Amino acid sequence: MREIDLQKEDYTEKERRNIDILEIVRKHGPISRPDISKEMGINVVTISNYIDEFIKRNVVYEKELDVSEGGRRPVLLDLNPRAGFVVGVGLNLMNMVGLLVDLKGNIVTKTQIARPNASVREIGDCLLEIVREILRRSKDYTSDIIGVGVGIAGLIHKVSGTIHWPQRVGGYYTYESVDLPLRELMEKEFDLPALIENDATSACFGEHWHNLDSNIKNVLYMFSGVGCGIMINGEVYRGAQGYAGELSVYNYKEDTAFNCEAGNPCFLKRWDIDLGITADMKAVLARELIKAQDFYTLTSTTADTLDLKSIFMAGRANDALARAVLKKAATRMGVRIAYLVNLLNPQAVVIGGGFEEAGEEFLKDVAATVKEWAFREATDDIRIVYSQLRENAVALGAASLVMQKAFGRLW
Repeated sequence: MREIDLQKEDYTEKERRNIDILEIVRKHGPISRPDISKEMGINVVTISNYIDEFIKRNVVYEKELDVSEGGRRPVLLDLNPRAGFVVGVGLNLMNMVGLLVDLKGNIVTKTQIARPNASVREIGDCLLEIVREILRRSKDYTSDIIGVGVGIAGLIHKVSGTIHWPQRVGGYYTYESVDLPLRELMEKEFDLPALIENDATSACFGEHWHNLDSNIKNVLYMFSGVGCGIMINGEVYRGAQGYAGELSVYNYKEDTAFNCEAGNPCFLKRWDIDLGITADMKAVLARELIKAQDFYTLTSTTADTLDLKSIFMAGRANDALARAVLKKAATRMGVRIAYLVNLLNPQAVVIGGGFEEAGEEFLKDVAATVKEWAFREATDDIRIVYSQLRENAVALGAASLVMQKAFGRLW
C-alpha cells in the first residue's frame, strides 16, 4: 500500500467509493461482485473496475466459488487482512492500550500499562514508549505498517493538532493550551504517518466500524462524564474545529450558579472523568466506618489505595455502599444522556471508556434514568449498551480511522 495522507479531511467521490466497497468486503466477505453491486445500488461493471484495482494492489483477493443459482458460478472476494497493519494507541479511564492490528481489525499484538496520572507531556512520553514497544514486538510486520493512530483526551484541533488538555487549577477545571507536537514527534521518530484524535471520538468510530449493525448510523459513545463521541448519518461529527462532544459548560467565576441538589453537581457542570464516583465513595466510607471495613476487605484496598476499578468490582459483588454510590452516578449519567437523546435522537448509546466494568446494574440504572427523563418518542427504539470493544475501544478506533483513510486513498 502506498503512503497515505492522514491529515486530509475530505474525500473525493472515488475515495468515498473505495471506502464503501472495501467496507462491504471487510464486513461481509467472502462476497461476490453482484452482491456488492446489489448492496451499493451501482452496476456490476463499475464495481468490477474498482475490485480489479484492489486485486492488483493485493488489498482484495479472490477465493472459492459461490454456489450458483444457474449459469456461471460467481467468484467470491475477501479483504486481505495482511495487506497492511496499523498501530493504535488509546487512553481510557483505567489504562493506556497499544495495539498492532491488521486491515480486518484483528489484534496481532497488544500491550498496556495503568493510566498515568501525569501531565499531558508525560502522557505523551508514555504514548511514544507504547508505540516503541509495539514496534519492538512487531518486527515481522514492520515493512507493512502503514500508520499510527492515537486517541487521547482533550480538545484537539483537527487541522493543527494542538491539544488543549483538561487541567485542575486550584478548585476548578480549565483547559490548558499545550504546545505538544505529538503528531510531528511520532512521524519523525517512527517514519510513519500519524493521526491524533480525541479519545471519545476514536472509541465511537471504533465501535461503529467493528461492532454495531451497519444500519445503525446515529450513535453516541459516552466515554465518561466529561466527553462523548458523536456519529451522525454514519459519519463522525467533530464540529468546525474538531471540538464537538464536550458535555459541560463552566465558568469558574460563576461557580455558585451551578449548585443544584439533583446531580451534585448540576448535570451541566463539568464533572471529574469518573463522574465523581471515587470522591463520593471516599466520603461514604469515611461516614460508614463499620461497613467500610467490609468494603476494604472485599476489595483488598485501603483509604489510600481506593480506586475506580475496586469500586466497580465491589458494585458487581453487590456491596451495599458501592451499589449506592454507583446508582447515584448512573442517575447523573442518565440525566445527561437523556438531554443528548432529546437533542440528537440517536439510534444507539454506547457506554464505555472503562464504565463497562461497572456491571449490569449500573447499565440498567442508566437506561432507566434515560427513559424517565427523555421524551418517550426518542427512547422507544433506542439501544443503550456497553462497549463490546471494552478497554481496546480507543486504540482500535484510532487505528480504524487510519484504516478508513488508507481504504480511501489506495490510488
